[in-house]
Amino acid sequence: MNSINDYSEVVGAETINELRTIAAHLEGKIIQNINSTSVGGGVAEILSRIIPLLKELNVDARWDLIKGGEKFFEITKKIHNSLHGIDVSISDEELDHFLKITDDNLKEIVLNGNVIFIHDPQPIGLIKAKKMPGMEEKKFIWRCHIDISSANLKILNFLKKFIEMYDMSVFSSPLFSKKLKIPQVLISPSIDPLSEKNKELEKDEILNIIEKFGIDPEKKTMTQISRFDRLKDPLGVIDVYRLVKKYIACQLILAGGTANDDPESSQVYREVIEKANGDKDIHILNLPPTSNIEINAIQRASTVIVQKSLKEGFGLTVSESLWKGKPVVASAVGGIPLQITHKYSGLLSRTIEGTAFYVKQLLQNPGYAANLGKNGKEHVKNNFLITRHVKDYMLLFLKTGYKEDTIFL
Repeated sequence: MNSINDYSEVVGAETINELRTIAAHLEGKIIQNINSTSVGGGVAEILSRIIPLLKELNVDARWDLIKGGEKFFEITKKIHNSLHGIDVSISDEELDHFLKITDDNLKEIVLNGNVIFIHDPQPIGLIKAKKMPGMEEKKFIWRCHIDISSANLKILNFLKKFIEMYDMSVFSSPLFSKKLKIPQVLISPSIDPLSEKNKELEKDEILNIIEKFGIDPEKKTMTQISRFDRLKDPLGVIDVYRLVKKYIACQLILAGGTANDDPESSQVYREVIEKANGDKDIHILNLPPTSNIEINAIQRASTVIVQKSLKEGFGLTVSESLWKGKPVVASAVGGIPLQITHKYSGLLSRTIEGTAFYVKQLLQNPGYAANLGKNGKEHVKNNFLITRHVKDYMLLFLKTGYKEDTIFL
């Protein structure tokens, strides 16, 4: 792991000194993060980077997981899709099972934080502990990492009973907020510029990695990096590729993996294999969660990056690609428009045909592509790096844990 001082080369020493000043006000406070998995997906990745940096700043940040079997995670996946506005049937029996597993976790998990930071719907019911003896002084925050702007009302209302028991809620975009009885805060996710996934790589290292996967380094390449998830629309990406290939010789990379709390992803992976139908220019890579250097190399070797999500909480792969100076064509959904200003720091599209048109445009005009990538990298530097994220979280913890008239700085 990198030291907090290492980031001064990217953001400046003044920013690091500011983080230390803020962190000093959290001395003696325990920040307990709770989610459903330690591997796979953006939430686990963000926590795995932020927790060590908070600890180095002498903030007592901890990370715990809830437990749940296959049935529980099948139900929470349905809840996730339903919150994204997908038409999914969730029975009362399934919601009862969700509540039962929540109660089982409440019996086992030790809530020892002064601030309990709950991430996403899977552990949302742990807020019921707030009514237990000895919990009066603890502050509970619910962090929603997904786009609930078009959420199914039945499921949203089911969860809202829990949400409004929290002291505060956090969303990634103002578009996701709902009318709630508790305060709402906007905090965008971030990338770690010094991590294995985002650090600079030597050209030979990039070449060795992509050739290991059978990727032609001389051929123009469009790439999507994402978990095999229907909402990431990998099947639609293949449609885009086939439209582009009618006019330009190119290859497609679909690289991603699965997550412990997403039982649907293996089925989506099989559907992608089937749709590729043996096309040797479609490279489908089911990567383990530790494949950070490989993802870095693939992004850097790509000509154009695509993120054709149907729904998106934020889509950190967009910022990852922009940080590498790559031109990105992405869906205008969720938090993606926060990362891309159309025709300035990338291109936004809503259809397969529109995405294919923009990919062709970038493949045929490398100067324009390079300019978009340059602007995109500067935008990420100013808005979506982990040092900003750490600052926002620490200010959130301070705001939640102290009286309104407390002055820190």
